[in-house]
This record gives sequence, C-alpha cells and structure tokens, in this order.
Amino acid sequence: MATTEAVKAKTLLGECCAEFAGTFILILFGVGVVAQVVAGGIGGHDSIAWAWGLGVTLGVYTAGRMTGAHLNPAVTVALATFRGFSWRKVLPYSLSQIVGAFVAALVVRWNYTEAIGKVDPGHTIKTQGIFSTLPGNGADIGVHMWGGLRDQIIGTAILMFLILAVTDLRNTAPAANLAPFIVGLIVVAIGMAWGTNAGYAINPARDFGPRLASFLTGYGTAFKDQFGDIYFWVPIVGPIIGALVGGFLYDLLVGRNLPIADTDEEPGRIPEEKTA
Repeated sequence: MATTEAVKAKTLLGECCAEFAGTFILILFGVGVVAQVVAGGIGGHDSIAWAWGLGVTLGVYTAGRMTGAHLNPAVTVALATFRGFSWRKVLPYSLSQIVGAFVAALVVRWNYTEAIGKVDPGHTIKTQGIFSTLPGNGADIGVHMWGGLRDQIIGTAILMFLILAVTDLRNTAPAANLAPFIVGLIVVAIGMAWGTNAGYAINPARDFGPRLASFLTGYGTAFKDQFGDIYFWVPIVGPIIGALVGGFLYDLLVGRNLPIADTDEEPGRIPEEKTA
C-alpha cells in the first residue's frame, strides 16, 4: 500500500527558533573554547580557530533544513540584497540570532564563573575577549578602532564571497550534507589567516550577543576597547558592509557569468538534494 509523507508548512516563528538554536550552538562552542583557553589555560590559537569552525558546522546542521542557517545578521542582509531573501524576515532572523548568541554566552559565563573569577576577579579587559572582540585581541599591536573596522569589512567580505560560491547551485556547490562542513572550514581558514587585527567576529550577532551578556554579568567596560574607545559598533557595522561587498564581488566576478539554475529553492538556503 502506497504511503505519503505529510509536509509540514514552515512558519516564521519556526524559522526564528531554528536561527536561535543554530546560533546558540555556534556560540556554545565558539565562546566556550575562548573561555577554556583564556580562563583555563588549555589550548591556544589553533584550538580556537577549529572550535569556531566546528561550531559553525554544527550550527548550520542544526538550522540548515529550516532556514539555510544564516546564523549571522550580515549574511541575512546580504542574502536579502543579492538573492531575493524576504526583507520582512531580516529583522526577525537577526533578532533571533542575537538572542541565541546572548543566551549561549550566558551559559558559558555561568559555567566558567569560577575559572574566570580566579584569573580575573575584577572582570577586566584581561578576560573580556572571551565574549567579545577587541582590536589586536586586547593587545597593543598598533591596531585601533578604525583598523578593526577595516579588518571586519575585509574578513566578512571573504566569508560572504565564499558562502555564495559554495552554496550557488549554478557553481560547483557541494551536496547539501557537505555544505555545512565546507562553510565551517571557511571560518577556520579566516580564523587562521585573519584573526590578528580584530579577532574575526565577522558576525554582528556573534559579537553583540555575548558582549551584552558580559556587560550584564560584571564587565562594565564591555562596550569599549582596551584604549577606552566605544568599540561595540565596529563588529556590527563592519560585517554588514563586508557582507554587502562580498556579495557584490561574487556576483560581479563569478555569479553573473554562470548559467541560470533550475531550482525552486527559497533564496538564502543551502542546496538540497532532490529525492523521489
């Protein structure tokens, strides 16, 4: 006897829940590994880069079927600008991503309370970098606010360019089950090559959510950098500009020269394999 599979309609609330969950998973691993390195003295730069990449991979696997797993307001804005993603969903998606990052950061903050309190009882700039990015990762290497902004524009442009490249069905896109892994590797590569100047936030939700969580749990200078400048806006504005630049460059250099894809996928989603 033939059977049919019921198709459950997606709702905006369901999509926002998926974005919340995916970003929550991303931040659990990303902020968690920085806490382990800074407060626990276990691991280093490479473990941070890999854990962030794996966090992205797992977050995309979590939300990918529902939303394509943007997990990043800058990506959402760029997909609305260049791929026809619904503008009415941009704000709900972005807020869901920020809240997911905020809640995950609170979990990390709670779990590492004793270790952070031991190495930095005053909750100063010494451990602020666990939660939010700083120019030069908190050190004085000559990079200040404007250098951080430049870095965030470039890093997010690279991210967006490559996300479009590996999810474009007209290009050599990986199968749906491999796309999250490849996107995670992109983040690892950016962390390995572009992490010195500003900590490669490349995601407004990734930075602002944990920054707010740290501010509400004892970090009074969370919205400033180590030089006393108001810095929180840099990992918000820089990634949005960078994602728009990356999307524009991909379409200019590659996308406009590819054949039209025969697909009915909603814009902004990772490619899905068609099965009978």
